[in-house]
Amino acid sequence: MRGMRSAEVRPQVETYESTQALPSDITPLFATAPSFFSTWGWWDAVLKHGLPANTCPRLLLVRLDGVAAALFPMLYEPSNKRLQALTTPYTCRYEPLFACSVAQLPAIFDALAQHCRSFPITRMDALAPALELDIARSGKSAGLAVARFAHFGNWHQTITHPNWAAFLAGRPGKLRETIRRRTKQAEQLAGLQIRLFDRLGDLDAGISAFETVYARSWKRPEPYPTFNAAQIRAAASLGIGRLAVWVIDGVPAAVQFWIVEQGKATLLKLVHDEAFKAHSPGTILTAWMIRHMIDQEHIRELDFGRGDDDYKQDWVGMRRQMTGLLLINPRSPRGLLELARHRTGEVAARFRRGR
Repeated sequence: MRGMRSAEVRPQVETYESTQALPSDITPLFATAPSFFSTWGWWDAVLKHGLPANTCPRLLLVRLDGVAAALFPMLYEPSNKRLQALTTPYTCRYEPLFACSVAQLPAIFDALAQHCRSFPITRMDALAPALELDIARSGKSAGLAVARFAHFGNWHQTITHPNWAAFLAGRPGKLRETIRRRTKQAEQLAGLQIRLFDRLGDLDAGISAFETVYARSWKRPEPYPTFNAAQIRAAASLGIGRLAVWVIDGVPAAVQFWIVEQGKATLLKLVHDEAFKAHSPGTILTAWMIRHMIDQEHIRELDFGRGDDDYKQDWVGMRRQMTGLLLINPRSPRGLLELARHRTGEVAARFRRGR
């Protein structure tokens, strides 16, 4: 489709509704992708398998002097006229794409903010601190009210240990004992096997095991049932996917999906069959995967993705807060109502903290 251009000549904002519709000169932007969460494969998987009902993709391409300089994948909700970052329950960080100099970044963010003035509310989430600051500054300059909110915690740790044994020695004693005891017990189990699927050609068996274990787990049904297989295939196509399956006597008991890129391992999914809970399959498979990634792939950082689950603090010791912003147009009735609601919530929260 043809891009819909803003009235401004420089910079220009063009809107597209799919990755396939993007112009051919977008290629250099994707070449700058800093992580899996900004690759063509990731966005394509999200658009095909992870869109909420009754929403429309809005891929905002910003041009400077006619050159594709930035891409902000967004989503539009017609029912409430809200624009938002194209994120999902699986997104660990929202990463627009940039192919420009540092000096040009303010103009790009200003163009984004001016575009957001057309909507009562724009929600940006899963933001790293630097991106949050840039968007907030431009939003205020454009006359938008900016409201910050905490989105999710992200547990991680730099790997300074030379090997798995040294890393394990720094973990809590209770975790070390669980690994020692359960590993010894597991060695006595019939048909014990751990399989690592890290190539596109042999993924079918691994994905089948993943879906089998998920169906027998404690987890709620996925809101987007086909997305996990799509993201696993997308990561495998880039050579960064690691899908591990722990099998006991021919039955998959636990599965985990990681990505490994630029010396960093990120856990995206882990799940185990409740029938095997007594064997601590999640802990044992996590230990096996971390050992493999430290000793064989020589990773420099572990990242446990979204959320403050208690178990993560046993493995890593640092937490960062991923945040979100609401860019609110106070000249819009919907925006004014949202601004009042947000400020009322802030006052109530301060009151509760002060009691």
